[in-house]
Amino acid sequence: MMEIKQFTVNFFGENCYLLYDETKEAVLIDCGCMNRQEFSQVEGFITQQQLVLKHHLCTHYHVDHLMGAALVYQQYGLLPEVCREDTVVLPPVGQQAVMFGLPNIQETAIGTYLNEGDVIHFGHTKLEVIAVPGHSPGSVAFYQKERGCVFVGDALFAGSIGRTDLWGGDAHELIRSIHQALFTLPDSTVVYPGHGPETTIAYEKSNNPYL
Repeated sequence: MMEIKQFTVNFFGENCYLLYDETKEAVLIDCGCMNRQEFSQVEGFITQQQLVLKHHLCTHYHVDHLMGAALVYQQYGLLPEVCREDTVVLPPVGQQAVMFGLPNIQETAIGTYLNEGDVIHFGHTKLEVIAVPGHSPGSVAFYQKERGCVFVGDALFAGSIGRTDLWGGDAHELIRSIHQALFTLPDSTVVYPGHGPETTIAYEKSNNPYL
């Protein structure tokens, strides 16, 4: 069974998720650690649990979700895996950091480009890549069917949705993505967002004022 460890990091309260199973293979989603002190929490847990990190997956190419990419690469040799559409439209992460008045962020190259329908394997676990454009042109979610959960980045929050006033954002497309790609998942699916607490598909269908 897949296990989930959450770390909330950086100025933006970004949720970074470490997923692993009984084989000790693991993936990291959205490492937004802004310095080595924050990253030491992630690194320490990986070491303590004797995990082998296989992928660094990114729901979208915004700086608050990628601040720790260089640290991940330096420690584990893994480059961030993102959707190509984001890297075409959005400025490099270093430029984004300057625009937000953030400390200098060391950039890395991009690893594998993600596409809708891709399946990420680690241990006995599979994650399905689901396209959820709107917050950014290349936003994706990662769905784990057996555990009944989905990692949605900034597409959907508990009681809210992602902002669409940044590069390539589109409010109509985001709402369409949520209805067609996320709300078609089982109602019991647990939603793990990029910021804030977890929720469920059923709760957001009934209570989210934006939807």
